[in-house]
Amino acid sequence: MMKVWRVIIVGCHPTSMLGTKLILEESKEIEVVGMFSNWSEGVHTVQQQQPDLVLTDYQMPEGNVEGALVEMKQSSKSTHFIIMTEEEDKELFQPLIELGASGVLSKGASPSQLLQMISGLREGFLSIPLEWAQDGFRPVASSRGLDGVLQLTQTEMFIMERIVQGITYDKIALEIEVSRRSIDNYLRKIYVKLEVSTRAQAIEKFALFSRQNKQMYA
Repeated sequence: MMKVWRVIIVGCHPTSMLGTKLILEESKEIEVVGMFSNWSEGVHTVQQQQPDLVLTDYQMPEGNVEGALVEMKQSSKSTHFIIMTEEEDKELFQPLIELGASGVLSKGASPSQLLQMISGLREGFLSIPLEWAQDGFRPVASSRGLDGVLQLTQTEMFIMERIVQGITYDKIALEIEVSRRSIDNYLRKIYVKLEVSTRAQAIEKFALFSRQNKQMYA
């Protein structure tokens, strides 16, 4: 008999989370041990309970999942994380996998697709939608170096730290007392230094650098 997996759900909508809980618990091998509607409670509970799986929305009122994902994965290394997105965005797959996710699934996926992904993880397999493969998508290990992070100024480092934590650009602008447009200018410079072209790629590289530094000085 397989081990019963303890699962935590983090999402924006209580009704949706309850529906997901009912779907998961139709399997006698899954027990939902908590449902949370904000990052702070979710992160704290993951740290305390060390669940087998966290099923979480990509976007929450406090921001995107990247910063919370890094924090949760660092504190619960054996936990699997499935990120639920509004669309099947394969551009998010690589950055999220490198930050510690075990899978990315559209919120429009069927219950059987969700259960199949979880079943694969239980057996030690990571799966992607067949449609991605048919479109030529091939996940690869990141070959980009992290030296660009060292070129960031103190202000740019602060901005990236806050972005990884899920803080909005408007709030960051208030914190460092600059205009919202200035944040865009800072980001353009940051992207050049990091040799990236998207926010997700910048977060991926900065979070990986931060994680390596913590491991080095732990």
